[in-house]
Amino acid sequence: MGTANYDTTLKKRVSLKKQLPITRKQRNTQNVEIKTASYRAGRLLVRLLFGCVARVRVLRPENSNLAGGFLLAANHISHFDPFLISLAVRRKIDWMTMAEFFRPPVLGFLLRAIDAFPAERDRADLKTIRTAIERLKSGRVVGLFPEGGIRDGTRSLLEGAPLRPGGSTLAQIAGVPILPCVILGSDRLYSKRQWLPFRRTTIWIAFGNPISHFPELQKSHARIFRIRRVNE
Repeated sequence: MGTANYDTTLKKRVSLKKQLPITRKQRNTQNVEIKTASYRAGRLLVRLLFGCVARVRVLRPENSNLAGGFLLAANHISHFDPFLISLAVRRKIDWMTMAEFFRPPVLGFLLRAIDAFPAERDRADLKTIRTAIERLKSGRVVGLFPEGGIRDGTRSLLEGAPLRPGGSTLAQIAGVPILPCVILGSDRLYSKRQWLPFRRTTIWIAFGNPISHFPELQKSHARIFRIRRVNE
């Protein structure tokens, strides 16, 4: 009698263990579906909002229709940039966002709901690096502003300011291309007059050819190796 009960209990435990991976997989799938739905709903709201105050002109949109993972790297001239660029790309973008934007509870919740993830402004964050590489390797699109913040004038890439090498290093390790993006005109939305009816500021977004070869990294194999070890 005792042996029969033991065998029954053991079979139940084995059965539960077999079901656990399926349950976790289903839960992960549900999370992805919820965040994708949240992203699409947010993009619809953004489209309705900016459609009233801006004309978005996109050059070479076909360059953004890449399959698999890629790193979208853009200049940064206003807080409106990620919203506007997201309108121009069909696929969902996981934006690398400054950590301070996650500290207000409501804003942090909304950012996580659309799969944005935090990055420290002034130092390399190993957790951020791992997250970016994992998402790129899994075939997702990661968006970042390699200037490290909003830049204008001589501090901007548009005026020849130097580019931080972090983005190309991430792409090299993950084995994905970089899609260069330029946005112009979004800084004019800081003016209250531009939000008046019928003014509709013109904003330009252009996508370059995907970059898959990074010759400047051939001299920095040691650096890549160190980051790879962190990711293992």
